[in-house]
Amino acid sequence: MKITPYKIKKGIRYFKHYGPKAFFNRLRDKMEPDQVPYGPWFERYRASREELLRQEKEWTKFTYQPMISIVVPCYQTKERYLLEMIESVCAQSYGNWQLCLMDATPSDQVERVVREFCDKSQEKRIFYHHLEKNMGIAGNTNAGLEAAQGEWVGFLDHDDLLAPEALYETAALMNREPDTEVIYSDEDQVEEARQGLSHKKPHFKPDFSPDLLCSNNYITHFLCVKTSVLKQVGGFRKEFDGAQDYDFILRCTEKAKRTGHVPRVLYHWRVHSNSTADNPLSKTYAYEAGQRALEEHLARAKRQGTVSQLPHFGFYRVKYAVEGEPLVSILIPNKDQAPVLRRCLASIQASTYQNYEIIIIENNSTQQETFSYYQELLGKGSLAKSQEGCCSEGNLSKGQEEPCGEGVLPGGQKIQVVVWKEGFNYSAINNFGASFAKGSYFILLNNDIEIITKDWIEEMLSNCQRPEVGIVGARLYYPDNTIQHAGIVVGIDGIAANMFPGLRRGQEGYYHKAAIQLNYSAVTAACMMVSREVFEKLKGLEEKLTVAFNDLDFCLRAVKAGYLVVYNPFVEAYHYESKTRGAEDTEEKMRRFWKEIDFIRTRWITLLKEGDPYYNPNFSLKKCNYALKP
Repeated sequence: MKITPYKIKKGIRYFKHYGPKAFFNRLRDKMEPDQVPYGPWFERYRASREELLRQEKEWTKFTYQPMISIVVPCYQTKERYLLEMIESVCAQSYGNWQLCLMDATPSDQVERVVREFCDKSQEKRIFYHHLEKNMGIAGNTNAGLEAAQGEWVGFLDHDDLLAPEALYETAALMNREPDTEVIYSDEDQVEEARQGLSHKKPHFKPDFSPDLLCSNNYITHFLCVKTSVLKQVGGFRKEFDGAQDYDFILRCTEKAKRTGHVPRVLYHWRVHSNSTADNPLSKTYAYEAGQRALEEHLARAKRQGTVSQLPHFGFYRVKYAVEGEPLVSILIPNKDQAPVLRRCLASIQASTYQNYEIIIIENNSTQQETFSYYQELLGKGSLAKSQEGCCSEGNLSKGQEEPCGEGVLPGGQKIQVVVWKEGFNYSAINNFGASFAKGSYFILLNNDIEIITKDWIEEMLSNCQRPEVGIVGARLYYPDNTIQHAGIVVGIDGIAANMFPGLRRGQEGYYHKAAIQLNYSAVTAACMMVSREVFEKLKGLEEKLTVAFNDLDFCLRAVKAGYLVVYNPFVEAYHYESKTRGAEDTEEKMRRFWKEIDFIRTRWITLLKEGDPYYNPNFSLKKCNYALKP
C-alpha cells in the first residue's frame, strides 16, 4: 500500500475515531496482501469484446426485452467524468435503454457537454432536463423517476461507470427469474492511475441477505427496480439525504416479490478525495440517516428493536427485543470430561437470562469424577426414590429411558441428567435430549463451550423469535483468541467449511463479515438456538449423520423449508473443540466420515453444483476468508 500525505491525514482521522486498538486491527486487515490481486483478476474476468458482440445479438432474442431507464442526478459534474459516465451507458451490449440526466447545476456547464455529445453521436436515447433549482439528491432523483419511461429503472451516480454488460446481465436475470422485482450486482472502485483507470476494492456480494442488509447497505450499486415497485414505495425521501439510497432499498426489498443478484462486477464506483467511497468521514451525517432508515424499517415491520452505529462507518447493529420470557432448554451431550463440563455450566450460570433449564445427555462415561459431578449438580435430596443410585458408574453405563435425576441450580433453574445408552451419535443424542425438554426454544451446546457473552441467550432468542428465522448461531473462538467459527459456507473443500478460522479476535475480515449479523446457509451446532416448533417440523437432526455434518444438514433443511439461518457475532464463546469425541484417527472413523460425506453429497447435490447463495461464486472454494478464486 503506497503511503501518501493524503492517506496519512486520513489515517489520523481514523485513529481518532476508532481508538488505538480498533485502528490497529483495521490497519492489520488492510496491510494483509491479497492472495489473488484484484487488478489482474478483473482484466482476466471482465467481458471480452467477443462476449459483448454475442450479447448484442442475443438480447434481441430475449422473451422479455424491457426498457431500462437509467436515472442520473447531475450537479456540477466534471466534464471528463460526465462524458465517461455517458459513454459507459452508450457502450451497453443491451440496447433497450433510456438515460435520464437530471441537472441541477446553476450554469449551463453540464447541458453544453450533453448537447454536444448527443449532436455528435446522434444518440436519441438520452433525455436531458435542467432543473429550476437544486432539490437535493432525493428530489433530483425523483425528478428523474418522473421522466423515466422504462418498465425498469436503474440508478447511476454522475461520476461513476457501468460495465458494458451491465444491462444485458440484468435483463438476462429478468428472463431467468421473471418474479424478480429488484436486482443488484457486484461492484468495485476505480481511481485515476498513470495508465488509465485502476480497479480496486471489489465488493462481491451474496444473494439477498435480509440480516446483512440490516447491518450495512451492501446492495448499493448497480440497483435496478421494477416500476411497479417504485409506484408502491413512492421514490426517494429527502429527510434521508445521505442515506436516501439505503432507505429506498429497504422499502423496495420489503415490497418486491423477489430480490435478485447478478454476481458480476457491473458497477465501477469512482474514488476521489470528496467521495464517500474513499473518505467515509466526509459524510458522517449519512450514517445517522442510515440509522433512522433502519429504525423506520423496523417500525414498518412492526418489530421491536434498537439500532446503533458500529465503529466502522455505514455498519449497524440491530438489537431485537425479546418477547416475554419463554423457557429455553439447553441440551449438552457429555462423556466424562467433568472439568470441561463444569466450566461450561459455570459460564451458563453467569447468564443474565434466567428462565432456562439444562439437560445433560450422558453417553457412556467411565470416570468416577464424572458421576460425582453429576451427583453434585443434582443434589442427593433431589433424586426421586425410583432414581436413587442412578448417578453411579454401574447404573449410568447401562442407560435408561427416564431422566437419571433432576436437580436445581443455585439460580433456581432445573437441571436434568438423562442417559443415552447407545454408542456416540451426536444427532440421536440431541434428539433424545430434546424429548425431555420443556422449553419453547432449544440451545444445542457442546460441553466444550465456554460462554463469553453474558446476555447470549437474549441475543439468540431475540433473533429466533422472528417468524422468518429458523436457526441462530454464534461467533466461536479457539483458546488462543482466534476464530473457530463465524458461519458456514457450502461448497468449500467439496462439502462445507467454517469461515475465518484463525482470524485474530478483534479483526473483522472481508467487509467486516466476521463482526456483523448476516445470513449463512448454516452455522455450527456447537452453539445453536432453534425453536421447538422448527426442531419438530424438521424432525430433529438426521440420525444417519452420527458425527459430522449433522448441523450442516439440519440448517440446510431449515433453509429449504423457508427459514433464515442467522449468524450473530454478538454471541461469543470459546470452543475447546473435539474434547469429547476425539480425533478422526482410526480406519473405522475415517470410513464413517467418508460415508457421511457421501450422504451430504447425495442429499444436497443440487446445492453443491449451483453454489451457496450466501457466498459469491467469484470467491475461492479452497480458502475460508473470502479470497478471490484464481
